[in-house]
Amino acid sequence: MKPVAKSAKLANVCYDIRGPVLEKAREMEEEGHKIIKLNIGNLAVFGLEPPDEIVQDMIRNLPHTAGYTDSKGLFAPRRAVVHYTQEKNIRGVTVDDVYLGNGASELIAMSMNALLNDGDEVLIPAPDYPLYTAVVSLSGGTPVHYMCDEQSDWMPDIADIRAKITPRTKALVVINPNNPTGALYPESVLLELVEIARQHQLIIFADEIYDKTLYDGHTHTSIASLADDVLFVTFNGLSKNYRSCGYRAGWMVVSGEKKHARDYIEGLNMLASMRLCANTPGQLAIQTALGGYQSIKDLVAPGGRLCRQRDLAHKLLTDIPGVTCVKPKAALYMFPRLDPKLYPVADDQQFAYELLAEEKVLIVQGTGFNWPHPDHFRLVFLPNSDDLAEAIGRIARFLEHYRKRHSHGSNA
Repeated sequence: MKPVAKSAKLANVCYDIRGPVLEKAREMEEEGHKIIKLNIGNLAVFGLEPPDEIVQDMIRNLPHTAGYTDSKGLFAPRRAVVHYTQEKNIRGVTVDDVYLGNGASELIAMSMNALLNDGDEVLIPAPDYPLYTAVVSLSGGTPVHYMCDEQSDWMPDIADIRAKITPRTKALVVINPNNPTGALYPESVLLELVEIARQHQLIIFADEIYDKTLYDGHTHTSIASLADDVLFVTFNGLSKNYRSCGYRAGWMVVSGEKKHARDYIEGLNMLASMRLCANTPGQLAIQTALGGYQSIKDLVAPGGRLCRQRDLAHKLLTDIPGVTCVKPKAALYMFPRLDPKLYPVADDQQFAYELLAEEKVLIVQGTGFNWPHPDHFRLVFLPNSDDLAEAIGRIARFLEHYRKRHSHGSNA
């Protein structure tokens, strides 16, 4: 039989958050090992449940959700999203500018498919959320990574962005709050990004899925609120702020300079129609979620569960010799750095395999987020404090052995 090969389009696509190291973890679980998983921001498995009123609303509405909806989604949840954009000071959004999707991920793919021709370039942060690199490649585009600067709290390197713009550049991706670094961009940085988009007529794709998961009293500014003369496509959803990953309820908002984007918007409408509609039960959770009490505030407040776990994880990690970490201002992740003098890691996927094999802890290596050096990894601080302390204790033990193994022949 002739072998069946995967599409050539997948050659540059990877999604290591659920990649080969996870496959190894699954094999080990089947053999009876208990793995501590710090690889994915899947809140429910750590006992972080969605607000009860969302669940009750979906149960109550379920008997009436068997039909297709409008391809962009039901009117009431889209209207709720419009109200949300008004709270975020994004001007001029109507119900027609809102698309509901099966999570933000579906809409991110749709937005790139509607835009890109072969060879078109999209500027994506490094480190990034790898879905962006993957969908740009799958859409025939070329992902171009701009650096974020660890020395400046992981802010985008404005000079690097400018240096990487070419006549083929179509768009700039801004992930704020940031996954994997936990960075939160101040208005001054966002205004610089808007100015770049304005000068080069770029679309800004703004991922704001963590916009309520903020610590230490920080506030979030939607980049789309800062200009009317640039085209913005903003993504958000219920997965993180509302602990509802599995409901697959997300939205996309087109705002700003829409006059010159009529053809692109027609493409979005076409793709929205082709997938018929987003799942109806998930759509019905949106209006309830956006109205009423925002329980995420309790989790991120001082003494709240997520805040406590962030503080604990940061302290335990940075107590390990040769490990530094910018403390996250937002989101659910840390992106610690291993000092290459103490940890001469050549292949960080192999490093993740070894950690898994020796200590039964699953992390994602930094290169899985298109970071160019094998000196970082991403850790999720969702497990409760006891499990987190156990997991980071195992990482510390592994790193101690790693230092000893590699210290002969060096001064370490």
